[in-house]
Amino acid sequence: MTSGEPLGAQTSIRDVSQLGDFTATPRMITITALALPVGAVSAVVAWTLLRLIGLITNVVFYDRLDTRLVAPGVGHHNPAVLLLAPVIGGLVVGLMARFGSEKIRGHGMPEAIEAILLGGSKVQPRVAVLKPVSAAVAIGTGGPFGAEGPIIMTGGAIGSLFAQFLKMTADERKTLLVAGAAAGMAATFNTPFAALMLAVELLLFEWRPRSYVPVAAAVAVATIVRHPMLGSGPLFPVTGSLHIDLGTYALCVVSGICAGLLAIVATVLVYAAEDLFHRLPIHWMWWPAIGGLIIGVGGLIVPQALGVGYNIIGMELDGSIGLGLVVGILVVKTLIWSLSLGSGTSGGVLAPMFMIGGALGTLEAHIFPAVGPGFWALVALAGVLGGVMRSPMTGVVFALELTHRWGALLPLLIGASTAYAVSVLLLRRSVLTEKIARRGYHLSREYDVDPMEILFVGEVMVEGPLTFTGDVPAGDALAQVSGTDPQTVLYRRQMLYPVVDQAGCMTGVVTRTQLESAANEKRDDVAVGELALTDVVVADPDEILRVVVARMAEHAVDRMPVVDRHDRRRIVGFITVTMLLAARVRDLEEASHSERVLKVPRRLAASRHARPDGDDR
Repeated sequence: MTSGEPLGAQTSIRDVSQLGDFTATPRMITITALALPVGAVSAVVAWTLLRLIGLITNVVFYDRLDTRLVAPGVGHHNPAVLLLAPVIGGLVVGLMARFGSEKIRGHGMPEAIEAILLGGSKVQPRVAVLKPVSAAVAIGTGGPFGAEGPIIMTGGAIGSLFAQFLKMTADERKTLLVAGAAAGMAATFNTPFAALMLAVELLLFEWRPRSYVPVAAAVAVATIVRHPMLGSGPLFPVTGSLHIDLGTYALCVVSGICAGLLAIVATVLVYAAEDLFHRLPIHWMWWPAIGGLIIGVGGLIVPQALGVGYNIIGMELDGSIGLGLVVGILVVKTLIWSLSLGSGTSGGVLAPMFMIGGALGTLEAHIFPAVGPGFWALVALAGVLGGVMRSPMTGVVFALELTHRWGALLPLLIGASTAYAVSVLLLRRSVLTEKIARRGYHLSREYDVDPMEILFVGEVMVEGPLTFTGDVPAGDALAQVSGTDPQTVLYRRQMLYPVVDQAGCMTGVVTRTQLESAANEKRDDVAVGELALTDVVVADPDEILRVVVARMAEHAVDRMPVVDRHDRRRIVGFITVTMLLAARVRDLEEASHSERVLKVPRRLAASRHARPDGDDR
């Protein structure tokens, strides 16, 4: 019957043979095999959606049957078509959302995140059909959106539906959902690495082999399937050499600041527009049509701002776009995209951000020194993407894979990281997470190592807990833990007491509540061995705290005995939920406690101040 102090150091070598850098099981191979067809199907869906957008665009604006992906603004258009086509498209989307599924509203990624975090990664079958069709209608009739958001949601729906037909955990469904989403994105832009980065930074909410490997496999398959259908080259090939000096790197910081501020303006406009639409005294079904009217007015001013705009992005990146058009794109595209997206229509974020960021960079190219064709457009493109989506690494990799301009890696890193810093300092949430927050949920995108992953039970447990032999009367045991002296108070807080035999081996546990109940029932003489619970949940001193937390949650207990790893009946300590907080306390101290580790030696400091001229004589 002894108590101990927290165990500070191990006297023997800790057994860590059961631990590894990562946790992975053969189940990962099964999920990877299932992700392969998901990736292939998602690539086909991406190709189909792009062709459907091309078909609708050609029919509406060019009066021809063709599936090539084109954008409005090439040649002359009837003003009535420019004004009314987006209105009709918005009306169709509103009807589809009202009588089909409201989940098709928005740009896709918040909906995918919500399905992962709140819906057990379960997507309705109708979303897999209605989302791409509604996006094709919205974009094909002039909507200034990208196809990637709807493709991400559709690919995710395919992965989720596939998983729902099988017996899987929510985490496994999430993996296949993200595999489909990332595969669709890779197939759209021929950017497998960027799609994988987007999955890690935005959708998986973890960095584990169990999810990374299947998603990588799906992305690889989707990219391979894409090549014969959409080509294997970069979407926006750029040629010409770059002439980068030290001044260029400094100006990349300036470009990043501008891109971050523009990203904030665009995000604020989207949700300011959403707030305005919520105040309208009409059903939300009609909002996309009103958003379409805004698009139509913008199309009358700058027709090239309508549609996906890949041709405009290409002109920005190769430096062949005129200054007047750039100003029009920057102002009109930003306004009609943000205001119409706030109406709840269906469309993506990436392509508009490419065009808006490219326009900003093209303007900068008229001020900054020449570095190479489209260089500043590329830097600003990555910056705006990093600022809007709060995903700087995705922005950098996207820009590189879209153009294959690998020599711009460092400038892109500087610009995107600067924009990211500006965005996170001045705006609490991104365009992707604000929508989720407005529904009353909180999403954190910060990742760090859980301190419970690196601390062991033996480092926080109390050695030598109070134990009772099985023949001790319940009344005597209760009396021993009912005093007011400090040692007895510690015993009372233990609440769970191991019961041992004469050899000191644990036979069960008894709770303070059981002892009190026996006293209330006038059964003070009953032996604690008769009250003991024999199905005991225990911990091992060499286990990490995360494992113990999970075990406590699984068995609904908040304290447990710690037993020797070689003899599971020998008690070596005791651990409670409160002791587990020691890991958090250490983490908090590392984050908040400031100290000066190295100091200038006094003799050196004195010699510096002894003679200003440095002469020690």
